[in-house]
Amino acid sequence: MRPNKRDMLVRNALDVFYRDGFHATGMDKLVAETGISKTSMYKHFRTKEELILAVLRLRDERFRNWFCRRVEELAEAPCDRLLAVFDALHEWISSAEFKGCMFIKAVAEYQDPEDPIHIQSATHKQMLQDYVEAIAAQAGAADPEALARQLMLLKEGAIVIAVMMGNEQAATDAKDAARGLITAAGCR
Repeated sequence: MRPNKRDMLVRNALDVFYRDGFHATGMDKLVAETGISKTSMYKHFRTKEELILAVLRLRDERFRNWFCRRVEELAEAPCDRLLAVFDALHEWISSAEFKGCMFIKAVAEYQDPEDPIHIQSATHKQMLQDYVEAIAAQAGAADPEALARQLMLLKEGAIVIAVMMGNEQAATDAKDAARGLITAAGCR
């Protein structure tokens, strides 16, 4: 089925926002880069913020689907899946497309915790944490919620270090640290 203009706009805007940031990307730039007229753009989205929210929903769907599927492909046992989180992360960080986390970028630009863009970004991270917590529970962690929070700190830190320091090994380093946390949590 052929994508409609709205879907094309969201997909193309995702690429532009991911590359250039949200505040640095104006509607004129989006018009120029997406090939969709300003009239058509405003027909689908009343504001740039509405477009950003649609972009974040698409990015969330794409990333979480890939990430969860990839973790499950990399390992069968729950304890191994907790470590596979960092293997999947390493694959993403090592890819040519990697330019950091769109949700971390969004929160940096929309810092008010009540802003819908901030909320959407935090929701993405919470859903990933819930996924890791479910795996930790399956793995028999003494406190799955605490272990998930700790592993997410390592995951998010690896993303930031990879971007700031150009360190493609950040996820591997985080995996080494995670191994100790997983063992201490009593996972089997």
